[in-house]
Amino acid sequence: MRGLKLLLVGGLVLALGACNTIAGIGKDIQRGGEAIEKSTK
Repeated sequence: MRGLKLLLVGGLVLALGACNTIAGIGKDIQRGGEAIEKSTK
């Protein structure tokens, strides 16, 4: 269980590190949501 938490936190840190600004984070989340919507159709 601890290993899973470490993996998730590490992935989150890497994902947020890739975003330069708060606006960039919002755009990334929006793109992720759009991809999920397209995959469900």
